[in-house]
Amino acid sequence: MIKIANVSKVFENGKTKLEAVKDISLKINKGEIFGIIGLSGAGKSTLIRCLNRLEEPTEGKIFINDLELTSLNKEDLRLARKNIGMIFQHFNLLDQKTVYENIAFPLRLEKLGKKQIDARVNQLLEYVDLKDKKNNYPSQLSGGQKQRVAIARAIANNPKILLSDEGTSALDPKTTKSILELLKKIRDEFNITIVMITHQMEVVKEICDRVAIMENGQIVEINTVENLFKNPKTKVAHSFINSLQGNVEEEIINPKNYKGKIIRLSFMGDSAKKPIVSKVIRNFNIDVNILSGNINKLHASSIGNLTLELIGEDDEINNALLFLKNESVHVEVI
Repeated sequence: MIKIANVSKVFENGKTKLEAVKDISLKINKGEIFGIIGLSGAGKSTLIRCLNRLEEPTEGKIFINDLELTSLNKEDLRLARKNIGMIFQHFNLLDQKTVYENIAFPLRLEKLGKKQIDARVNQLLEYVDLKDKKNNYPSQLSGGQKQRVAIARAIANNPKILLSDEGTSALDPKTTKSILELLKKIRDEFNITIVMITHQMEVVKEICDRVAIMENGQIVEINTVENLFKNPKTKVAHSFINSLQGNVEEEIINPKNYKGKIIRLSFMGDSAKKPIVSKVIRNFNIDVNILSGNINKLHASSIGNLTLELIGEDDEINNALLFLKNESVHVEVI
């Protein structure tokens, strides 16, 4: 559906060069909700703006349904952009236009008839639950309502792709949840591919199928959301997961402060229902000290994590680790 091939973006200001995106290659599947997460300055917003050529890539190619966007002239690009909707952090609504007029704006650009526009706008107002705000202006709306108007406008022309550049970061947690539910509904009902740029792990956890982590203009890790929570491979991935409320930062669990071996267990599916720790205590001559634990509820499943200290002879500890792996528990020695 979306293919990014060796894309780089360099900003130049006199003699100063900033390489915001560095040789990124990535495939995003049709109907997928794909998250791109990173700290401020990681290059994620620049990357998403390259996808519809709001920013021109310095190098590389971008394909949408096998159409190479980076080779299109202005008129062909305008036609291709009909299939790409976009929502922004600060909504980008027209302040002097009503809710109705904001949603109608892209339809009027396509020179649709008044009856067609009226039918489509009313359909969208009902879909995003803003029928009673039809004649209101943006200044009369809450943040969540503004973003619903922006989403309705973005899908007005039935795009095949929806890009969200920090679309929930200006909203409170409750409103964020409702917007994410709306986006998931749009994906499920219209099979739209959604790319979510965010710095919030809660967003990734709630809605995404796969996620790429960006750092210093590069993708440092890419995985399904379940496997990322189960087995994060990079320090920045650990940092994002530990930023979730209720998680204990791994950095405070320093193995040097303990006599035993420190391990992190990840449970998913049937393994989460088994009394694994009690079996380890019964079957092996070791003491088990529970240091931390949490459950992260993802949109498709749940991942449970336990950080343990195992105290005993090396052979017994190694046998216990082998037992855990055979029980389909992911084991990471810290």
